[in-house]
Amino acid sequence: MRLMQVLLSSCLVLMLVSVAQAETNSKDYPLGQRSLFSDRAIAERVKPSAQVCLEGDACAAEAPVMVAAAGGASAAPLSAEARYNQTCKVCHGAGLAGAPKVGTAADWKPRLAKGMDTVVKHAIVGFNAMPPKGTCATCSDAEIRATVKYMVDHSK
Repeated sequence: MRLMQVLLSSCLVLMLVSVAQAETNSKDYPLGQRSLFSDRAIAERVKPSAQVCLEGDACAAEAPVMVAAAGGASAAPLSAEARYNQTCKVCHGAGLAGAPKVGTAADWKPRLAKGMDTVVKHAIVGFNAMPPKGTCATCSDAEIRATVKYMVDHSK
């Protein structure tokens, strides 16, 4: 019984110390708004993390990065190397889910035996674990073809 009282009092002391420390560490909030459930804290947690701005919108002038043109077209086309680094390297750099690794000719040989057109078709429509267009929904078929060619050329 005595041991239980000691344990409960220790827990209570630790809890009070934690609450006091949290209150003193949250100096950016006024005293009445330090709770996790204050209006300010809730508003901070649920605010949007991003904003979509189309060309011509007022917010587009403030955008620090590439602004999408109306209709979903990208503002500037990427090179095959840049497209690979942006969308393909995650899987094809490490060989995830059976993806042929760039730089490893043996991975590409059985695929290329079916012909480059088949490899490109699989990249466009998806094949096995690879989603259509390799998660680049805005890529044109020509961009996919150029990126596949880039990967194959760098795997010989």
